[in-house]
Amino acid sequence: MTDAAIIAHRYIELWNETDLQRRKTLLVELWNANGTYLDPLMQGQGHDQIEALISGVQSQFPGFRFALVGQPDGYGDQVRFSWQLGPEASGGPIKGTDFATIENGRLKTAVGFLDQVPAAA
Repeated sequence: MTDAAIIAHRYIELWNETDLQRRKTLLVELWNANGTYLDPLMQGQGHDQIEALISGVQSQFPGFRFALVGQPDGYGDQVRFSWQLGPEASGGPIKGTDFATIENGRLKTAVGFLDQVPAAA
């Protein structure tokens, strides 16, 4: 059993990291080299594409931060957690739930579902 809380916290840390070199280091530590990310708005495979997705979200929402909502859980090689995205120290107007598959201690896949998105986002 993978520790769902550790994976979820590291995932959120990665999406919040603004220093490019540190973000790339976190990405290599957390994701398999050929890992995939998919949500209704974007998708990518491999470290370079996933890093580009993260950079894009940070550019689109400057000053916003991801935060976990509730308790991550998991079973076997599956992890599920919810998050919010918004200005730091406030409730995030954007909310979602991600499901991830772990292989050899690293993310193999992550599929994001958007639970709440304001019309202006």
